[in-house]
Amino acid sequence: MQVTTQNDELNIAEQWIGDGKTVAIATVVETWGSAPRPVGAHLVIDSDGNFEGSVSGGCVEGAVVAEAMDVITTGKTRMLEFGVADETAWEVGLSCGGRIRVYVERLGSV
Repeated sequence: MQVTTQNDELNIAEQWIGDGKTVAIATVVETWGSAPRPVGAHLVIDSDGNFEGSVSGGCVEGAVVAEAMDVITTGKTRMLEFGVADETAWEVGLSCGGRIRVYVERLGSV
């Protein structure tokens, strides 16, 4: 398994934008309790659905990618929250006892 750093995701986003793709970046902005990734972790997604990095794991990332595709289309930012108090926590796989907030924004042009 290859581990990436924050700079890797930012460099990938820059490369994809240079290739003419529209990109969304998801950033962990808050954690509480047990969380799989720290504040500042990034996931970058391009308009073709390719992604690099990590903001959580499992189904949470799938949900973030789906929201990011909408952000790419609409240009409207999103603040997502996943946690055990949320009934969707088990559905999306964040059953670790913590909570994360993820900010998703579009980079580049459509």
